[in-house]
Amino acid sequence: MALYKLHLHAASAEAAHRAAALLGDASRPAASATTVFEAQAGGYLVEAYYTAAPDPDDVAQILAGAGEGLGNPQIEAVPEENWVALSQSALPPVTIGGFTVHGSHDRERLARRHQALEIEAGEAFGTGRNPTTALCLEALWRLMRRQHRFHRVLDLGCGTGILAIAAARMLPAARVLAIDNDPVATAIAAENARLNRVAGRVRVVTGDLFRSPALRSAGRFDLVLANILPGPLVDLAPRLRTIAPNAVVILSGLLNAQAREVAAVWRMAGYALLCRRSQGGWTALVVHRRGR
Repeated sequence: MALYKLHLHAASAEAAHRAAALLGDASRPAASATTVFEAQAGGYLVEAYYTAAPDPDDVAQILAGAGEGLGNPQIEAVPEENWVALSQSALPPVTIGGFTVHGSHDRERLARRHQALEIEAGEAFGTGRNPTTALCLEALWRLMRRQHRFHRVLDLGCGTGILAIAAARMLPAARVLAIDNDPVATAIAAENARLNRVAGRVRVVTGDLFRSPALRSAGRFDLVLANILPGPLVDLAPRLRTIAPNAVVILSGLLNAQAREVAAVWRMAGYALLCRRSQGGWTALVVHRRGR
C-alpha cells in the first residue's frame, strides 16, 4: 500500500495541536494518522499520513484556519516497508490526567501501570493525541478524583473505545455501553476492550447514535461521554432525558467558537454547566441535569 507523509514545523505546542486536529478531522484529504512531537531544534513537528498523495492546495486550505506559528507543509512518499515501524514506534506514550495512553509496542514497559490504556487506532478515531479526546479524558479523570461514582456509562461515537475503556478502568463496578455507527470503529473498540481486560464490562455495539435498539433497552445512564460533532451534540440535548435524566455529560468535539452556542442549547434543556476547558482551539463542556 502506498503511503505519504505530510510534515511541518510549529512554533508552539498550541499551534502544533491545532494543526494536527484540523488535519485529522479533514475529510479531504483524509489522514490515516496524525502525530505531534517536540522537535530537537526547538518547537514541534506535526506529521500526517495518507494512503494517497494529498493535494497541496487542499492542505493549504485546511491549515489556513490554524492561525500563525506554522511552517510550510512538506509532502513525501514513505516506502511501504517502513509503514509498520512508523505507525507503531513513532507514537510515544502520552499522559493525560492520570491516564497513560500507549500502543502495543510499549505494552511490556507500561501495561502494569494502574491507569495505562493500550489503544490501537487503526482506522478509528481516538488515540488521546487529539485535543478533543484529551479534554474528555481529563474531564473524566477530574470527575473521578472528586469522588464521583457512576454505575451506568454511555459512550456515544466511541471510535477506538478509549473513553469507554478509561471509564471502565476508573469505575470497576460500572457497566459501560459504547456505540458507534462505523463497524470498523466498533471492531477496533471491542478488541481494545479485550486488550485492556474490560471486555466483560464494556459492551460495544454498532448502530445509530439515537435509534439503536441496544441503546433503548439499556436502561438509564448516570454518565454520558459524547466526543462527536456540534450538530449531533445539539440534537442530543433533549434526547437524553429519557435514558439519562440525572446524568453528568461530557461534551467534546467543539471548536472554541462553537462552545457557547452548544452550551446555551444544553442550558435550555435543563443542564447546568459544571466545567469548561479548552486546548489547542477546542473546548469540552461538562454538564449535569438533575431529574425532574
